[in-house]
Amino acid sequence: MKSLCNDLIKHGREVLANLRAGRFEQTADGVLLPKMHAIARGVYIHDVNGADERMDPNLLTDEGLTYLLDCGLGNGAKITAWYLALFGGAVNPAAGWTAANFAQNASEITSATEGYTELTRPVFTAGTAASNAIDNVASKAPFTIKTAGQLTVTGAGLLSNNVKGATTGKLASATRFAAPRVLADTDVFNLGYRAQLTAV
Repeated sequence: MKSLCNDLIKHGREVLANLRAGRFEQTADGVLLPKMHAIARGVYIHDVNGADERMDPNLLTDEGLTYLLDCGLGNGAKITAWYLALFGGAVNPAAGWTAANFAQNASEITSATEGYTELTRPVFTAGTAASNAIDNVASKAPFTIKTAGQLTVTGAGLLSNNVKGATTGKLASATRFAAPRVLADTDVFNLGYRAQLTAV
């Protein structure tokens, strides 16, 4: 998120002018700024027990974009930590999703007995920003699965509150996986996220 903030500072007036004029498109890959020939996007990168790595593009929410503008151009309070969450709903994320309605809209997985054993949403521990991108791929967030049978995970989100099922904070992005993950007891589901602002 810091890399995106830096790019918004660098190109802030141009980004703001395009957003205010409605010269942007919310796409499956991110927010396209056609006049700037740029796109803000993110991707979730996940594996099970270190194998079968997959990537799914995200949707940057309106709430997340507003935070980035506040961070890059305004005097909004800086969020110092982000957390990853899993959900099980058969639903596609929408631009209007927020931290206040994420848990309900997505059917967030919050149980420690039919979910994951970590007491809170795992932290997103980002590496150093480079090439207009930042991610936690070198240190993916682990979710230790606990289930009596199978647990189906359909998607994920990036939020600023670590409390499972919380309705406060900010929702930066969310994704529905192209194919659900069906997990067994003691599996470790590792989740990474990469955000970038690139030329197109």
